[in-house]
Amino acid sequence: MVDIQLVEETPFRWRIDPTGAMRVPGMVYASQELLPDIQEDESLQQVANVATLPGIVEASFAMPDMHWGYGFPIGGVAAFDVAEGGIVSPGGVGFDISCGVRLLIAPMDRDELRAHRDNLMDRLDREIPRGLGRGAVWDIDDEEKLAQILLRGSAYAVERGKGTERDLERTEDRGFLPDADPTRVSNRAVDRGIAQVGSLGSGNHFLEIQYVEQVVDADVAQGFGLHEGQVAVMIHTGSRGLGHQICQDHVRRMKPAMEAYGIAVPDRQLACAPVESTQGKAYLQAMAAGANFGRANRQLLGEAVRDAFGQITGHRDLELLYDVSHNLAKIERHPVDGRERTLCVHRKGATLALAPGHPDLPDELRPFGQPTLVPGSMGTGSWVLTGVEGGAAFFSACHGAGRTMSRKQAKGQQDGSALHRELEARGIVVREESQRDLPEEAPYAYKDVDAVVGVCEEARLARRVARLRPLGVVKG
Repeated sequence: MVDIQLVEETPFRWRIDPTGAMRVPGMVYASQELLPDIQEDESLQQVANVATLPGIVEASFAMPDMHWGYGFPIGGVAAFDVAEGGIVSPGGVGFDISCGVRLLIAPMDRDELRAHRDNLMDRLDREIPRGLGRGAVWDIDDEEKLAQILLRGSAYAVERGKGTERDLERTEDRGFLPDADPTRVSNRAVDRGIAQVGSLGSGNHFLEIQYVEQVVDADVAQGFGLHEGQVAVMIHTGSRGLGHQICQDHVRRMKPAMEAYGIAVPDRQLACAPVESTQGKAYLQAMAAGANFGRANRQLLGEAVRDAFGQITGHRDLELLYDVSHNLAKIERHPVDGRERTLCVHRKGATLALAPGHPDLPDELRPFGQPTLVPGSMGTGSWVLTGVEGGAAFFSACHGAGRTMSRKQAKGQQDGSALHRELEARGIVVREESQRDLPEEAPYAYKDVDAVVGVCEEARLARRVARLRPLGVVKG
């Protein structure tokens, strides 16, 4: 164990100097307000542990919503030089591969929605499959169709009439990672995923009807097509049981392989292998397949939302602002120590936040930067941010509010029916599968999302554009 000492570099950035086996510093983005929660769990130790991994460059980073996770902290960002024996670690992506957020913009304002809200929420409650089990909006009846989803993600869904070309332009990587190999995905993972293509899941996943409560940056908001009072729909989910199984399978394969590569880790949850190794390549190909499943999953749920809006409000033409993942490892080029390097960048509970002018952005968004979507806790609010020039931590930002309590702790604080009534009293319609489990995601179990995005802005990770407030939430 490393004796964790935080050195204040700025009021919003704290350094853990290398000690023991650490190869680089730890870098924690936080404020004095957020530090106490960060220091209560073991996530700082995990930041230091990640700094020991082979090939790591610059620092082991942690976003202001950081908290304890599997191996890597949630909110962790770390990049590994492929040419210098850099590794890939399933724990640096997490079990929910390509968990991410999709934001649809409706052609109506809050006042127009008011007369339709309850009926719309009832329809979404009926039409959106969720929870731990099977059930999905797209009935995939054979493994060949699933293989196409694993290969081509949202692009395959759109080709089959489930979305538009514009949806792909507004999705990270145009909806799929090209290096996917379905043969690297186990039969068990396929079995878990085949009946979940277009489903919300459980835990912190949700579908929310929201409205733009506040515009902070008017120019960028206009470029994004946002204005105060406008209705939006946020979808937060990932690769479901398929992604979870991929992570399990490849952690199991990497653990015994580490000795052959001379890799020692301070925590077995950091099981890893060189990017260029057999095990490393196999994981990245399987992870890409899981990511493609996650993108297709959100694409299909977005289409279900459009159908519901069309049936209830007469407005089916919701436009996608952006879809971005926050659990991925990607091969990227970045300057390090004065030269461009090929890096395997792990973002676990951290969102890509590309700067204005970046070539990977669609033409319409390029002048403004990448929409960076930050869901807050249920019943409070969410944010749209944008990337900034010279974005820190390899152009990464926070992915949410960040937990302060475990789900078990949160359930012990309040009865589900009482929380349901409290949310309804705040003007938030709730459609949950289980009132008993609702307190797991209560607002008190999370940090203040406004404080978290404030640190992102002060630390030049991303810039605030607009705050969104919930009107209704569908939960597993």
